[in-house]
Amino acid sequence: MIERSSGILMHISSLPGEYGIGDFGREAYRFVDFLSKANQKNWQILPLGVTSFGDSPYQCFSAFAGNPYFIDLNELIMSDFINNEDIKTNILGKDNTKVDYGLLYKNKMSILRQAYNNSKGDLFNELKAYYESNKEWLREFSLFMAIKAKHESRSWHQWEAPYKIFDSEEVLQFERENQDEIYFWIFTQYFFYRQWKRLKHYANEKGIRIIGDLPIYVAEDSSDVWSNPKYFNLNENLIPKTVAGVPPDGFTDTGQLWGNPIYDWDAMEADEYKWWIKRIEHSFRTYDILRIDHFRGFESYWEVEHGSETAANGRWVKGPGNRLFDKIKEELGELNIIVEDLGYNTPEVTQMVEESGFPNMKVLQFAFNPGDESEHAPHGFDKNCVVYTSTHDNQTIMGWFETLPKEIFNYVVKYSKLNFDEGLNWGIIRTAWASTANLAIAPIQDFLGLNDECRMNEPGTLGGNWDWRVEKEQLSDQLADRIRELTEIYWR
Repeated sequence: MIERSSGILMHISSLPGEYGIGDFGREAYRFVDFLSKANQKNWQILPLGVTSFGDSPYQCFSAFAGNPYFIDLNELIMSDFINNEDIKTNILGKDNTKVDYGLLYKNKMSILRQAYNNSKGDLFNELKAYYESNKEWLREFSLFMAIKAKHESRSWHQWEAPYKIFDSEEVLQFERENQDEIYFWIFTQYFFYRQWKRLKHYANEKGIRIIGDLPIYVAEDSSDVWSNPKYFNLNENLIPKTVAGVPPDGFTDTGQLWGNPIYDWDAMEADEYKWWIKRIEHSFRTYDILRIDHFRGFESYWEVEHGSETAANGRWVKGPGNRLFDKIKEELGELNIIVEDLGYNTPEVTQMVEESGFPNMKVLQFAFNPGDESEHAPHGFDKNCVVYTSTHDNQTIMGWFETLPKEIFNYVVKYSKLNFDEGLNWGIIRTAWASTANLAIAPIQDFLGLNDECRMNEPGTLGGNWDWRVEKEQLSDQLADRIRELTEIYWR
């Protein structure tokens, strides 16, 4: 059970910093200090995985590996594995307020390869020991990425036929003959997790917990599908028969076609959900609390025929429900899990959430309809929930206010007693903080009163997402003091 507290949502990529993207360096520690000054007990982030085409942290090459973009280059400089000249010749970004993933893909990875080549002699024993202790997931990831490099980064479905079969003789021969390339990827994970665990320890020492994020699905082009095809609904050519998405909703008229392969839940259940238990266990070695995305998909999921252009013509199919989570609890004990149950819910989904005992999500942007009472309205909250002003998929609060119909705007003003002197965004944050929900979270954009130019993601669109970054000066002592005052008033 999460006690009454509050926190801030901001992904690692959005941190300030000098190397093109937020990372695990000094600005991350400075943000932890900011959270501490603001008396916040929770830092929520997005998934930490290795992003691919589209840059979404919800579509990664592995459910276990961490994104090398977040590695702090200053540690590599201090260790003499690279120098400042290496960075000057590899431009990582031209705008401190935006992430340029194209430059990072080309240049940060080049810098990391230089660092690996300069350090592998000194670090070999450490890397080998790290590999052996994490082999259960690191072998398939490092081997997958090495073969992907051989195939010019193409999807594994476009590899030469023998390489599509995990542990084929050709793959095993490749593994024997390409240890250097494989160890480069081991090197990225060694530094990623070493730096992350150090940062997490720093936060925990200050009484701040990390809320991680677990996507329900994995990407089609991932080491997970390549190495575990039996757990997915694939045809004889290893192509997904159906893919995941959601039907038309308030975000999009044609639904959201995510394209992820659907799990073969019967095969997973027959194997006592071992893959899922391994995934959850790994997540709790990485985070303190875990938000599970699209939790309703465990009760029933929307599947669409592979090759469909939209998600409109799909169907609901029954999932494993709480059989999965009962097994996870049996193996791992009680866990601090938050469930994202937004979207089209049914009595069966509501029952599954209630029976799980996990707190679910309330979003204030969905709360205010003068003609229809919403489950997201604070007056109806149970304590066992998490209230958000907005999420990474929503408009910012100020962007939302700019597009609200007048009738709803007036209702929000009356409900939350908003006034312009306080600031509309602060009035909504106050409403969340004052509620009975055990946990209240707001994105940093809402504290800063930023508009939709600064939103993190617009579902159903490609390009221009996931690239927003905060400016160092915005994380001021004055802002921390104001957050702290509100937090103390409402005993969070």
